[in-house]
Amino acid sequence: MTHLLITQKNTLTRQGGNHTVEQIITIIIALALIAAIVWWFFAPRRSTNVTAKRSNGHQQASVTVSGGYSPEVIVFEQGTPATLLFHRENPSGCFDEVIFPDFGISEKLPVGEDFAIDIPTDTPGEFQYSCGMRMFFGKVIIK
Repeated sequence: MTHLLITQKNTLTRQGGNHTVEQIITIIIALALIAAIVWWFFAPRRSTNVTAKRSNGHQQASVTVSGGYSPEVIVFEQGTPATLLFHRENPSGCFDEVIFPDFGISEKLPVGEDFAIDIPTDTPGEFQYSCGMRMFFGKVIIK
């Protein structure tokens, strides 16, 4: 009989427009998850800028590939030969490849090894690169 009364109360509560505690908790959790997803994908991120090291008329910078590209932004001097040295730590299939669409470069990155990519520096500008799935991005700035 107690079960019948509880069932009837919940039914009446729902018909009257009020919400049970469980429904309110579910709504709060759902809103918190939506807010977290929006923040994760759309919040502005602080990018790490690194100026390439210069030695003997050549410039070089290293990028670690582990859950993204670190540093995210590399600055090269225009007109000086440049190399980006990628070190892939993350075995995820997304990071199998790095693509520089503006330079026509698409290279496979081995796991646990350094892989050098020569970057043309004849034209100034900002050039984006990404993983093969275009989910993670980095940028090369040539000044």
